[in-house]
Amino acid sequence: MAYAKHIESDHGLTARMFITGLFLVVLWGVLGAILFAAGVGIGLIVAIELAVIFGQYWFSDKIALFGMGGRIVTPEEEPKLHAMVDRLCAMADMPKPRVAVANTDMPNAFATGRSPKAAVVCATTGIMARLSDEELEAVLAHEISHVAHRDVAVMTIASSVGMLAGLLTRVAMWSTIFTGGSDDNNQGGALAELAIMLVSIIVYVLSFLLTMALSRYRELAADRSGAILIGRPALLASALVKITGEMSRIPTKDLRKAEAFNAFFFTPAINGKSGSSMANLFSTHPTIEKRLAQLDELERQLNAG
Repeated sequence: MAYAKHIESDHGLTARMFITGLFLVVLWGVLGAILFAAGVGIGLIVAIELAVIFGQYWFSDKIALFGMGGRIVTPEEEPKLHAMVDRLCAMADMPKPRVAVANTDMPNAFATGRSPKAAVVCATTGIMARLSDEELEAVLAHEISHVAHRDVAVMTIASSVGMLAGLLTRVAMWSTIFTGGSDDNNQGGALAELAIMLVSIIVYVLSFLLTMALSRYRELAADRSGAILIGRPALLASALVKITGEMSRIPTKDLRKAEAFNAFFFTPAINGKSGSSMANLFSTHPTIEKRLAQLDELERQLNAG
């Protein structure tokens, strides 16, 4: 359920977050079983999993801002940006998140934080320089919708499963390389480590696919809610087209550095080939064609009303 009274709830998103959460609980159980099979005590397993979840959940805003070189700004430093967020939050009847700016030419924005009251909405200097005030406000409405839907926290927690699975995969791989031997005991240990590595890889892939599927839907949900909040879907569509076009002007090395935060961006730093089913399966965002089609249909609906 959405936190903001005037940002409509997306029941499809709520259902997907619930189902994703159930699957992630199962995957956490599988990871716990892997650790137990490796000889780790149950108490330590619980401590490790809780520490990973808590760390990702509690420090997600700080991690994201540090990774993007963002900083919290005051109304005196960025009066226009704060005024936009103030206006949108008043329209949405929701608590105002902290406002941040990332000093990078890449035109983008993102929302992060463990809850609506502890959220951060961040715009890059690149997006602020390239969009009109109306377009920038439309993008901020999209990001505020993420906060209202609480999908930011779910995405953050979901990513922690893949992080631990990836860590176990690497540990098992290096253990297999450095502890191999010729006697039966060593061979048995190597087989166990290979089995742990294989299951960890499977868990990682499944958690990644679940997270990407949720990420694509939540972007459509935020597009819809943000466009309804401002009442002008065409503005969000204009911003989307402009940012996507401008992204091709950014050096590839800069985009690669930001790629790890794709799931939280308004538009991904690096897009897969549009129309490729495999690329779409691993994409954090729906294709721009799908997003524009939804906004175009919504524009027609609002004008008809």
